[in-house]
Amino acid sequence: MYKLYLALTLATALPVLNSCAQTKPIHTASAPLYRDPIFDGAADPTLIWNDKEKAWWMLYTQRRASVDAENVAYCYGSKIGIAESKDNGHSWVYRGALNLEFEKGENTFWAPDVVYNNGTYHMFVAYIQGVRSNWGGHARIAHYTSKDMWDWKFEGFPQLTSEKVIDPTLYQLPDKTWRIWYKDEDHGSNTMMAGSKDLNKWTYTSTKPAIGGTGHEGPKVFRFKDYYWMVTDEWHGMRVYRSDDLNTWTRQGLILDVPGKRKDDTPTGAHGDVVVTGDQAYVIYFTHPGRKVHSESPVNEDGIQPYSIRRSSIEVAELKFDNGTLTCDRDAPFEFFLPSK
Repeated sequence: MYKLYLALTLATALPVLNSCAQTKPIHTASAPLYRDPIFDGAADPTLIWNDKEKAWWMLYTQRRASVDAENVAYCYGSKIGIAESKDNGHSWVYRGALNLEFEKGENTFWAPDVVYNNGTYHMFVAYIQGVRSNWGGHARIAHYTSKDMWDWKFEGFPQLTSEKVIDPTLYQLPDKTWRIWYKDEDHGSNTMMAGSKDLNKWTYTSTKPAIGGTGHEGPKVFRFKDYYWMVTDEWHGMRVYRSDDLNTWTRQGLILDVPGKRKDDTPTGAHGDVVVTGDQAYVIYFTHPGRKVHSESPVNEDGIQPYSIRRSSIEVAELKFDNGTLTCDRDAPFEFFLPSK
């Protein structure tokens, strides 16, 4: 009788156990996903498959967070760092930093975006001459091309709506033309847009912002669940916008605005990338885990921000399509798998 009872109990519990096994993620993302082992200041990540290396590459602003220098000097003099994953995003290894210098001196590179078109990689990246201790400088977007993502040729500066522009994001339309969106500090730190047929010559038909209102930065455009989406960094989380045509954008809610419970996943998520693979979308972003709010930046008696305030980490979370918008529970378990291409 006991054996019969035990068999019935196990048979009843088996579907529940199977259900739990099916919902538990097989591939769990590390938290943090990545920390720069040289300067510990990884920020503004963008991910792309490197076909030459047969690996996923994360290119990012390599802030010099481990360097004691006045005020925000650690954010200048930055190169573009490379983290590589050959195990579908499970682990990331530092491979070095890109040499993008095209003129004399020590200069600043921020927030790259890279696209692949007709056998060539195109990088668009913010460039500021020199190293500064305070925010400012002549910011432009520089264009580079490469066949392997190691060696880059400087192609020049696209003529955009001003010469105080940073944070490019690119997207190819169904008709094979290209769009670029970016932050323009001369237009209220709003998001502007230009178009191109070949990624070389860019034109704009309006000086009206694509995304207006209060200042923001770090736009990222992508396609998911039959809509176009843009997320922007408002410095207290990311704002979501939805579009049917890449021209008119509907403002929606915030994501990554509530601190997470994973290691380093606080206070809010800042400037990042979105990778769509199959039916899933991942948002990859950076955090300042030593801060109570993202904008916190006190200095000591020597005018230097503490190391805990300077350092930054890269995190990843899953985006969900819910009632016509995007949501993100950064504490929820999820499958994280970047397929090889």
